[in-house]
Amino acid sequence: MSDVELCVAAQTGDMRATEQLVHRYSRLVKTCARPCFLEGADAEDLIQEGMVGLLAAVHHYDPQRGIPFEAYARLCITRKIYSAVRAASALKHVPLSASVSIEKPLFEDNAEPRPQVTEPTSDPESLVIGMEEQKERIERLLGLLSVFEAKVLNLFLKGLSYEEMAQTLGKPVKSVDNAIQRIRRKSAEINP
Repeated sequence: MSDVELCVAAQTGDMRATEQLVHRYSRLVKTCARPCFLEGADAEDLIQEGMVGLLAAVHHYDPQRGIPFEAYARLCITRKIYSAVRAASALKHVPLSASVSIEKPLFEDNAEPRPQVTEPTSDPESLVIGMEEQKERIERLLGLLSVFEAKVLNLFLKGLSYEEMAQTLGKPVKSVDNAIQRIRRKSAEINP
């Protein structure tokens, strides 16, 4: 099958056609990635970015425009690779890499380091003590919070997003964000 026929088939959901095109153009991806350097990553990361560009080319190619698929694929691949290199050099993802993990509870970053319980069933005493300490910190914090901040904290601990909290409370998202910042500062005061 020609590239155009494979693209049309891939755009209708034929996974084999997509696989054939990826196999057929994997060398082109490697060729496009070879002269580039991605800080903090290796060549495979650039090849992966190029493959994403190739898949975009497969799914967005329009044979009506009269452009050969190979030229269109090369353009999509190189743009995706250059975009990844520019983003890495612009330190675009540093805030995400340096930010607080979402796996940590809200106040844990301000608390003293404690040994983490890896298996709750192996040490129930540590689990109960940790839960009691967390409850005490929250109760102390609630004594410092305004009514609005307490409502925000309650919704935050339930896992709602800023947008969901704003909608639930009938307030702007910025008000919720400001309340979270105040809660964090007050939390730092009770957990020096």
